[in-house]
Amino acid sequence: MDARIFYQDGDVTVRTLMEQDIEPLCREEALQGWPVRDACYRGRLQDMAQGRCVALCALWHGEPAGYVNLYDGADDGPYAGAGLPQIVDFAVLEKYRRRGIGTRLMDVAERLAAGRADAVCLAVGLHSGYGSAQRMYVKRGYVPDGTGAWYRGAQLAQYAPCVNDDDLVLHMQKRWNP
Repeated sequence: MDARIFYQDGDVTVRTLMEQDIEPLCREEALQGWPVRDACYRGRLQDMAQGRCVALCALWHGEPAGYVNLYDGADDGPYAGAGLPQIVDFAVLEKYRRRGIGTRLMDVAERLAAGRADAVCLAVGLHSGYGSAQRMYVKRGYVPDGTGAWYRGAQLAQYAPCVNDDDLVLHMQKRWNP
């Protein structure tokens, strides 16, 4: 399958994720101390081939630098079955941050979502490793949905114990015409 290009300037290209992006993304994530997610990327390619999502990869001067995925809808959480596109698994590799790459990825994902529905949803982790993403989402107009924290796909009851890991999230939504 050929890559579809959604954005390109002198520095950044945003296109569909390709098989050849997996190895460099995994290598760079491992160097950052992140878990190696080869199977996750292959799953995104499979989901895209099945028409379930658009898996986007940002390149900085031709090198994979970040990614985001836009799914047709949420499988769990407060937006499950609501028919809203969902942004999943957004990241820019640390060595490429503060260059506008994340902005370009989100611009493309939101443009694609706006062509499908009047809003887009996402879930963001609550620990400090997601601090940059939390701030960016708020600046871009995402609003918490009011259901509080969710853990491993289930809404947490007030005072319920949980672990502050990647599965502790806050669901948010951005409407195009609030």
